[in-house]
Amino acid sequence: MTEPQVWTLIGVFAAGMFGTITLISMMFLRTMQNGFDGVRTEMRNEFASVRTEMRNEFASVRTEFRNEFASVRTETGSEFAGVRTEIRTVHERMDHLDRDVNAIYRHLFGIDRG
Repeated sequence: MTEPQVWTLIGVFAAGMFGTITLISMMFLRTMQNGFDGVRTEMRNEFASVRTEMRNEFASVRTEFRNEFASVRTETGSEFAGVRTEIRTVHERMDHLDRDVNAIYRHLFGIDRG
């Protein structure tokens, strides 16, 4: 163990082992980084597709609500038109009844005979 060649071989072997460990660890880190980058890219794409799908679904729900509200508005409008017609009919009947009551009143009290 006192020979300089032995210490040189030990130094060369230690340097080779240290270099090998460094090389392997760097390759391992680079592989892991590439894997993480791939996952990150895949997640971005997935989130983008989910975002697009959600926007499309919300747009379709919005369209359905608009169509439903339009049909409800139309139906309500037609129902109110029917109610208005009924109110006009009742109003006309009350006008006729008022005319008839006035005629009876004038006849009973002799106002129409002058």
